[in-house]
Amino acid sequence: MARLAHPLSIFTQSHYWRPLLCCHYFKRTLTASTNFSSLTTLARRDKSQEGGTTTVKLSTKARRKAFYESPEGVLLRKLNQCSREGDVVQALCHYDEARKLGVVLNLDHYNKLLYLCSIENADVAQMGLKRGFEIFQQMLNDRVQPNEATFTNAARLAAAKEDPDMAFELLKQMKNVAIVPKLRSYEPALFGFCKRGDAEKAYLVDADMIESGIVAEEPELSALLEVSVKTKKEDRVYEILHRLRATVRQVSESTSRIVQDWFNSEYAAKIGKEKWDVNKVREGILQGGGGWHGQGWLGSGRWKMVETQVNEDGECLSCGEKLVSIDIDPKETETFAASLSKLACQKEAKENFVHFQKWLERHGPFDAVVDGANVGLSNGHNFSFSRLNTVVEQLRQKSPSKRLPLVILHASRVYGGPAQNQKNRRLIENWKKNGALYATPQGSNDDWYWLYAAVSCKCLLLTDDEMRDHLFQLLGSSFFPRWKEKHQVRASSSPSGVSLIMPPRYSIVIQESANGSWHVPTITSDDPEIPRKWLCAARSKNNSLQSVWTSSSKSD
Repeated sequence: MARLAHPLSIFTQSHYWRPLLCCHYFKRTLTASTNFSSLTTLARRDKSQEGGTTTVKLSTKARRKAFYESPEGVLLRKLNQCSREGDVVQALCHYDEARKLGVVLNLDHYNKLLYLCSIENADVAQMGLKRGFEIFQQMLNDRVQPNEATFTNAARLAAAKEDPDMAFELLKQMKNVAIVPKLRSYEPALFGFCKRGDAEKAYLVDADMIESGIVAEEPELSALLEVSVKTKKEDRVYEILHRLRATVRQVSESTSRIVQDWFNSEYAAKIGKEKWDVNKVREGILQGGGGWHGQGWLGSGRWKMVETQVNEDGECLSCGEKLVSIDIDPKETETFAASLSKLACQKEAKENFVHFQKWLERHGPFDAVVDGANVGLSNGHNFSFSRLNTVVEQLRQKSPSKRLPLVILHASRVYGGPAQNQKNRRLIENWKKNGALYATPQGSNDDWYWLYAAVSCKCLLLTDDEMRDHLFQLLGSSFFPRWKEKHQVRASSSPSGVSLIMPPRYSIVIQESANGSWHVPTITSDDPEIPRKWLCAARSKNNSLQSVWTSSSKSD
């Protein structure tokens, strides 16, 4: 394994780190908190073939019990409690007492302590910092192998000390000893440089993050956007807006304010091409699937920045620009369906899911798929086949082929409860006869089934499930929110009955128009009845049109 010589020697000017210089290496060896296998109680004895000696082996349960009752186990439980309560002072008291008693601390102990010392607490900030660095030094002296959490907590200490350079160097040291960083590992350095207004060093952290394959999320991109706006880095502002478009899509209120600060600034009014190649803009829009071109700031003069709304046809109520529905590459859909199938086979009984895939090949494709349990349980208590049938028939009428949608229901709902009612039984038999019902087996999660069916059939999906729980987080793809937006149908109940809310006719994502204007959606409630707030940034139409005409005539 790789070893880190003279750890943190770069910090020789910091009085916190001088004591570390006497520790020449991180030993890449694991240290057990206590050698519990030497205990003879609760053990099973096996005779060795050599010399008839007796060895003792503890069962897993016995080892856990022994650790739980040991001083090390007691200390860890106390630190866990302090972590839940954010009690730095009490944690340090437990640590000091353990040191006096000679308790051997392991990685978990040290990580809990470092985490607690690094959290923001105005009352004990300085004490937390001082003791945090001392504890890290002691960990190194004890030859305890650090992991990603150790380095990240140490970097947080450095950031709390307002030393993002130290935080960044810790990140580099972590990579040098072959520990893979996470997004959280970069945050102390990145946020520290952004807060300090040091844009160039923030960009270096960002570049390192990209090189490591870490995808920035809204907090990181928002910080980079803010420092770029403040330091008047127009190319970076443009780039980060597009990264927000690609990964975040809709922005929070805090990011929205930064976007407004840029477009309302005197500096932004001076930035932009007065003439541009219309053909290149059109080509960029075509290659990107619509909604953006990537050709830089277009137009000249002050921006008109307003908060507005977009009607159901995608027309901005401020500037009149019509937003577009951005295409999804069919290859992306196929790749996503394959990854979804692989994940489902890992999480479900493989033979059950493979059986479903074969059934779908025989009976599909469908124009729509219905999450039967979600739709039938609209009030959260009583399952209604009547409500389910109403939306099934509405979908059938909207279908180009007038075919019944595929209803996915758990077997318990197909054969038990309200399904035993004679009227409901006839309905179920009709769906079966038309190959429009699939009963998921006992013990299965029907979410995998209806999602896979909708993705693989490239069709609509009727569900009021917002698809945010752990299962959908496992998908880990920027493709999923784009697919969901274009394919999810919702059911809305009112005194007059149930109606379908179809997918929007335009993409709810940051859009850059061919004339240089921008439209930025903000995060809002999942309730489709609540209007979404959009930011509209457009230059004077006269300026924009003059630029287009000039460049068009030139290109002709």
